[in-house]
Amino acid sequence: MEPKEDRRITRTRRLLTEALISLSLEKGYQAVTIRDITERAGVGYATFFRHYTAKEALLVDVLEKFLEEVVDLVVQQAAETDPAASGRIIFEHAQKHSELYLLLMASRGSSDLLDRVYEVATAGITRIAKPRSDAPVPFDVAVNHIIYSFLGLISWWLQNDMPYSPERMGQIYADLIMKPTHQLAFEPAVAPPAPQAPLKRAPGHASSSAEDPPE
Repeated sequence: MEPKEDRRITRTRRLLTEALISLSLEKGYQAVTIRDITERAGVGYATFFRHYTAKEALLVDVLEKFLEEVVDLVVQQAAETDPAASGRIIFEHAQKHSELYLLLMASRGSSDLLDRVYEVATAGITRIAKPRSDAPVPFDVAVNHIIYSFLGLISWWLQNDMPYSPERMGQIYADLIMKPTHQLAFEPAVAPPAPQAPLKRAPGHASSSAEDPPE
């Protein structure tokens, strides 16, 4: 059985987490104060500092594990060759965890969490895409455009109550961001060689397989 003290700590942190998320979505992360958080959570002001040193420490605690999921998802999808399918998967994840995505976006500039998403996404795109030698758009500019445009698209979608399905948004991501940027800045993807059709035997030519009956 979980000790009573541990249950109290878990409950207090859950209340602080819920308060931070709801307040950030209402008024923006930057405008939220520790006093706001403790009043919304119904805990003492001094109690906050027995758990966290600052508002940013609470933010990191809330988003750390979630961010690991996002980073893993970005790395996995960066290797996919179908941008519409990749986009759909990420939009489905955003739909499932909409409050945490919005909190991550709202905290931009307040921590390095979003920077980590950018770094991982940059590494993933750089690994699978090669710059065109005659590209009118520099490679690093194109990569930056893809990442920030995609984050902006997710943010817009969530803030507008997800008016289109994840599948539709994945296709929009592919058509609006990935395909035109790919054409402008990246080398065309090399399609895998098509499997060769088996050679047709001439009429009357006997099979030489091991299953043929002996003569």
